[in-house]
Amino acid sequence: MCTAIRDDIVSGTFAPGSRLIEDLLARRYGVSRVPVREALRTLESEGFVTTRRHAGACVAQPSEREAADLLDIRALLEPLGAARAAQRRTEAHLKVLRGLVRLGQERARHGQLGELRALSDWFHETLAQASGTPSLAGLLVQLRRKIAWVYTVEPARRAAPPAPGGAPRPDFSSRAVESWGEHGALVDAVARGDADRARALAAAHAERSMSEYRLRRPAPGVRTSKPPVNTTGLRN
Repeated sequence: MCTAIRDDIVSGTFAPGSRLIEDLLARRYGVSRVPVREALRTLESEGFVTTRRHAGACVAQPSEREAADLLDIRALLEPLGAARAAQRRTEAHLKVLRGLVRLGQERARHGQLGELRALSDWFHETLAQASGTPSLAGLLVQLRRKIAWVYTVEPARRAAPPAPGGAPRPDFSSRAVESWGEHGALVDAVARGDADRARALAAAHAERSMSEYRLRRPAPGVRTSKPPVNTTGLRN
């Protein structure tokens, strides 16, 4: 039950600030109110849900600072995980990582971008597991889940016509090809056991991917005392 609600929060089905009504959730998932209530308590402890006076349980709305902190933590932990993976990976890890890189690069080259997010999540989860440190792997998986919740990723698409004023729009197809090239270079470093190289590549990848993120906004009609989040100046 907790996983189902969390997945719907992370996917944006339940937007930041929206109410989570126990009766409606119970009907949606075909369960009684008891497991729903328990799940909401767990999700509140994880920071996905908050309880408001007169409103009850609602999807949390991270502040701009909290959101930026997640990316800063990612920039610290993912390079550490990559370095550990270079030292502790198994042949089974390498086989999976190389297979995912082949799939990702093929999809990106042919403009088949719909599957890339799931492949990227699988890649990073496998890389985290390859670190040989269960506590670090767990933190990395939870961190990516929270970032996926706080941020949306701009839809991967081919370059659109220039915006008003002549500024070109981002070419997400090209970025997808570059990103999976970075994944491939990282796997090569991990395979060679080059921890310093793996750390540097993971740090550079996290920095480049920052441009793909934008903060989620509350759902239309959601009442919130917080001002709209301004992403200007956010760094990864």
